[in-house]
Amino acid sequence: MLEAEREQVAAAARKLAADGLVLGTAGNVSARRDEKVAITPTGARLAELESADVCVIDAGGAQLAGSLAPTSEIDLHLGVYGRYEAGAVVHTHAPMASALSCVIDELPCVHYQMLLLGGTVRVAPYETFGTPELAARVLEALEGRSAALMANHGAVTHAADVEGALDAALLLEWACTLYWRASAIGEPRVLDEEARTAVVRAAVERGYGATKEAETDG
Repeated sequence: MLEAEREQVAAAARKLAADGLVLGTAGNVSARRDEKVAITPTGARLAELESADVCVIDAGGAQLAGSLAPTSEIDLHLGVYGRYEAGAVVHTHAPMASALSCVIDELPCVHYQMLLLGGTVRVAPYETFGTPELAARVLEALEGRSAALMANHGAVTHAADVEGALDAALLLEWACTLYWRASAIGEPRVLDEEARTAVVRAAVERGYGATKEAETDG
């Protein structure tokens, strides 16, 4: 059941651990196919996670496969799927994202690549981990965004697939690090609406992010 998704989730968990975005058992990943979700188990060391360890649940949270119980953040994952029609969700305790979540109310759009996350990244107010209240706060912070910080906790991203959610988590941690470094020097400049619109227009016109054949003189 959901063997491909279970392998993708396990591989993403190991990748996050290797890149230092999760530590030990802190963090979780899921992927959805139709009304079923492959999701990391609670208490598992993500650096060592195998596909057989990954749980499968339905849209109501009932467990369908796996010998281990699913992550305590099940409400968060199912909430994202129900509200945003995502295909995958990544939740990390990434060092820089977690640090900034203890200090700022939002992460300003200081680099055009943050537009891939929706621009300014909101910080969801603090709630106890694993609670419906936390899930509700984070879902609000994700409105119009693919990433959010969780106050005094960590970060969450979502995308159409596991690769996209993982890329967003890595981009968010990079953006948090960029902001922290810039703040150590002075007040970071923030891209205004005009600058953001120009970036979107240029990206569309130039096919930014996609490979293309080199032009030749004939």
